[in-house]
Amino acid sequence: MFENLSEKLERSFKLLKGQGKITELNVADTLKEVRRSLLDADVNYKIAKDFTTKVRDKALGMNVLTSLQPGQLMVKVVHDELAELMGSKNVDIDLKGNPAVILMSGLQGSGKTTFSGKLANLLKTKRGKHPLLVACDVYRPAAIEQLRVLGEQLEIPVYSDQTSKDPVKIAKEAIKQAKANKNDVVIVDTAGRLAIDEEMMKEIAAIKKAIDPNETLFVVDAMTGQDAVNTAKEFNDRLDFEGVILTKLDGDTRGGAALSIRSVVNKPIKFVGTGEKMDAIDPFHPERMADRILGMGDIVSLVEKAQEHFSEEEARRINKKLSKNQFDFNDFLAQIRQIKKMGNIKDLASMIPGVGKALKDVDIDENAFKNVESIIYSMTPKERGNPQLLNGSRRKRIADGSGTTVQDVNRLLKQFEDSKKMVRMLGHKRS
Repeated sequence: MFENLSEKLERSFKLLKGQGKITELNVADTLKEVRRSLLDADVNYKIAKDFTTKVRDKALGMNVLTSLQPGQLMVKVVHDELAELMGSKNVDIDLKGNPAVILMSGLQGSGKTTFSGKLANLLKTKRGKHPLLVACDVYRPAAIEQLRVLGEQLEIPVYSDQTSKDPVKIAKEAIKQAKANKNDVVIVDTAGRLAIDEEMMKEIAAIKKAIDPNETLFVVDAMTGQDAVNTAKEFNDRLDFEGVILTKLDGDTRGGAALSIRSVVNKPIKFVGTGEKMDAIDPFHPERMADRILGMGDIVSLVEKAQEHFSEEEARRINKKLSKNQFDFNDFLAQIRQIKKMGNIKDLASMIPGVGKALKDVDIDENAFKNVESIIYSMTPKERGNPQLLNGSRRKRIADGSGTTVQDVNRLLKQFEDSKKMVRMLGHKRS
């Protein structure tokens, strides 16, 4: 995500490095490259031009020309303007009311149905809500079935009525059922189309009028770039939605939609989809996204992800075992499981400042832990708890059982022992 834009912006700032004297001319050259970078990322020309004009005015107002570190100052100005362009701050969804009603809109193929499931899952697991999913796409039986399957997978109820072709009636009946069953959030998935058409617009406008949702959210595929922005404008003109959802932001997207959509419709991006799994959904933070675009990482999001998956009690337990030199392969395996739950390894690494750039051309296999897990699963419970038992014959048996080599097993054991030694050394230094 944004890899090409990040690289091009970095090259733009290099124009200011090593200059004996900073002038309006070389600042102008830098901003010309910044504008070209934004255009290459599929940002609308007017937005890119206005952006660089604002950056120039701010930079000159901050005396970037006389600054001892003009390059750094320029990065800060660009960062602040990028955050402003994307909305400046995170805007949450409105969950007031009983039930709160959220209406999903968008074109066919934008990921609306999948995102309805992701949002319901997030509200259930992280906000303690009891959502009801509603299937209002009366034209595609596959959409109703898809939502039903997602509901079963997430253990979230789904309301549908395949005998009716009236989405307004279905939505109203679903809200009645939600009140009766104490569902405090209703997420209404509506029909999409291959292109904007009058009938679809009338239909979703009628649903909105009938159910008066807390939020109407526009779901858009980030891979479609400027087309996404144009579609958002047409939907907003008719529906006056409250927020935007960007899906497929983990793909090979140039980022134009994320950078342009806020200025065009003047509505915040509220969430982004970052993968296929049901927990691959993140609140959108413009400042953090600006950090990532400029190669500064996103430590805050990384810490938040870690806190979601690692409890304080578990951390204390592991520290206690480490301090007593009792950390074993059962603990090691538990830590691997927790890390895997946090998401894509390369994405997580890119949140650490400087690491994303270093790993740009490195192919990190999502099955990076597969061999390690196979080796540990091939140990007996006694061996996992007592690694010192692993003599030559046991290592040969484990290698055969895990489809690896004795060298792989030896390598894992060495890494395991080295880690324990390091922890012991750190413990002695603290004491």
